[in-house]
Formats: sequence, C-alpha cells, structure tokens
Amino acid sequence: QVQLVESGGGLVQAGGSLRLSCAASGRTFSSYAMGWFRQAPGKEREFVAVVGWSARSTYYADSVKGRFTISRDNAENTVYLQMNSLKPEDTTVYYCAASPGRATMDSRYFSSWGQGTQVTVSS
Repeated sequence: QVQLVESGGGLVQAGGSLRLSCAASGRTFSSYAMGWFRQAPGKEREFVAVVGWSARSTYYADSVKGRFTISRDNAENTVYLQMNSLKPEDTTVYYCAASPGRATMDSRYFSSWGQGTQVTVSS
C-alpha cells in the first residue's frame, strides 16, 4: 500500500481554478492507477477522475469533463487535479486514492485513500 496526503484545497469564487496535489509515499507509486473522488456529507462517494500508471489512460466523470485535468509525476510520486471553471456544485471534500490494478472508476478497487481536502466554491 501507499500513504497519500492531499493538499491544495481552499475557497475560490465560481469560475476560478484550484490545483489539488496528492503526495504518495512508497517506491511502488508508479505501479498504481491514481484517482480522485469526492464526497459531500450524507451523499455517496463520487468518481471524479483517474489516471493509469503510465499516464496514457485518463477517464473523467461527465460532470467535470473539459474542466478538470488529472496528471501524475512518477518521479515526484505525486498526482494532480487541475480544476478550472469551478462551480458551486463542485464544493465538497476531495479524496486521492490508489489502485493496484488498471485505471477504473469503481472506488472498490482503490486500496489506499488520503484524508481528503476541502474545496469550497462561492457563487
């Protein structure tokens, strides 16, 4: 397993941008698919984006496609989520997660999770 620590959340006005980072410990980071999920209080966890171990495969939720970009730097053991054109409905806690298998949108395949970072978008 890997240990994950997110950063970069905060308060931003609608239409603004934020970049989330997720730093991973462990020498096997490059073998994991990395994903971002979000979950509001009382709601189901929602898939946001995932990137395969080689960064050649990326998938996005329809709600963020064209606005968010996931990327990874295997040399730095870090995965990023660039969020542009933010909307108030993007407000929630964002979680980074690692999957030992191929890139997937199913949270059940992710074995390691970060503690989350809050993103708040004001209207």
